[in-house]
Amino acid sequence: MTSQGHIQKTAPTKRRRRRPRSLGGLRVRLLFSFVLVAALSALGTGALTFQQARTGVLQQSQDTVVNQFRQSVDAAVLELPSAPGQEELDSLVARLAREHRTQQWNVLATYGDLRAASSGLASVDGLTSELRASVETRPVAVFQRVRTGNHSSLVVGLPVTYSGDGYTARTLSGLTLYLIVPQKSEQAYVDALVTAVERATLPALGLAALLALLLARGVLRPVRALSKATRRMADGHFDVRLRVEGTDELADLAQAFNDTAAALEESVTELRRMEAGARRFAADISHELRTPLAAMTAVTDVLAEETPGLVGDTADAVHLITEETLRLARLVDDLMEISRFDAHAAELNLDDLDLAESLRRTLAIRGWPDDVLTDLPDGIRARVDPRRLDVVVANLVGNALRHGGQPVTLTLRRAPDEPGVLIEVSDHGPGIPESALPHLFERFYKAGPARSRSESSGLGLAITAENVHLHGGHIHAANRPGGGAVFTVELPLRPPGKEDPT
Repeated sequence: MTSQGHIQKTAPTKRRRRRPRSLGGLRVRLLFSFVLVAALSALGTGALTFQQARTGVLQQSQDTVVNQFRQSVDAAVLELPSAPGQEELDSLVARLAREHRTQQWNVLATYGDLRAASSGLASVDGLTSELRASVETRPVAVFQRVRTGNHSSLVVGLPVTYSGDGYTARTLSGLTLYLIVPQKSEQAYVDALVTAVERATLPALGLAALLALLLARGVLRPVRALSKATRRMADGHFDVRLRVEGTDELADLAQAFNDTAAALEESVTELRRMEAGARRFAADISHELRTPLAAMTAVTDVLAEETPGLVGDTADAVHLITEETLRLARLVDDLMEISRFDAHAAELNLDDLDLAESLRRTLAIRGWPDDVLTDLPDGIRARVDPRRLDVVVANLVGNALRHGGQPVTLTLRRAPDEPGVLIEVSDHGPGIPESALPHLFERFYKAGPARSRSESSGLGLAITAENVHLHGGHIHAANRPGGGAVFTVELPLRPPGKEDPT
């Protein structure tokens, strides 16, 4: 028998519900990270490229316009008198605008109170005060870019200077010229750059998403295999192994998982073997003890009949041996019952019962009707094993009578939330120590020194819990707020997986 088969037989697994895969899984995070990095890279590169290209285009256009304007003004003002009049100013701006008609130059000239403009420009109100002040006070060309709506224009201010008999670039003459040039071609070029960046970003994002999916697939394949293998190991399949490929960290992880699984399989196999041996030993011992116990019980029965005629130490000895023999017989019966549970040989013989009637019968058989208060409404029916239900109730009521305080109450009612029934046994004794509550249903556990010296074997509550679980129910122990202990048994109306007889 393989290790896997042995585990399936001795520890049947329960189907675990897989957790839903969240939207923030590793695949989504990888995809988001790649797309984010690609987007930032594309946008950053595009922004830098756009900034450099835009600066270069505008700088080149600006230098070209300023140089052309200076050269045209230098050539035109040679024919002007030192104190030009309105006619000379009109002729100057008309000449400059005509020579650069294709570039859509708009020229404005000022000299003292005189103004002359092309294309209907009659004032300098559209120019900033800083630009005008700089042009009127400094012998250098000044320019700025002005944006109006979706259009931008280059504004150049050029003071005309003179020296001696002619015009030079040293002394202000009072004549000032302004040039306003729309930058439509430059704006079109910049818009084309923006469009190119946008078009380049989308393919970059798509490529990043594709690379992220491919990388996620390569990374997540061994991760998914590890997750699947871990779930199989959690279900008891300790022979599961992962394929080790490559020499990277994922390969190291797969190898570490295989080593761990091998060590765990070896340990669990050994534990299973020891556990099976212990179970067989307990079952064999219990079985072998039944024959001599039967003879001893017969002898003690004969001695018990003779007890009234005995006196002194002889009577005490006969009484002691009779009690201890009965206790040993109960212990052997409990061990045999536990062995059947361990071997998964315990079965339910179901019957449709009126639970109130069944519980009253349990009390009557043991002579407890006068010792136990009952609240057992008729008409509550369920499919249960009568013998195992009798064991459950008898163990709980017997424990309450021996270790609790009067009055002991047995209550039956329907479960409030789901189809099922609740059976409660409560007493008014000292209660159960809080430290003992988690261990009450463990085998051979006894709560407190007083119970450790009692005739109880410590298997009664363990058998009770096994019988309840066999029905698909639950058992719970707690302390009452006013003192005393309460045991609550929850049973379904029908054990799961058990169909009604046809």
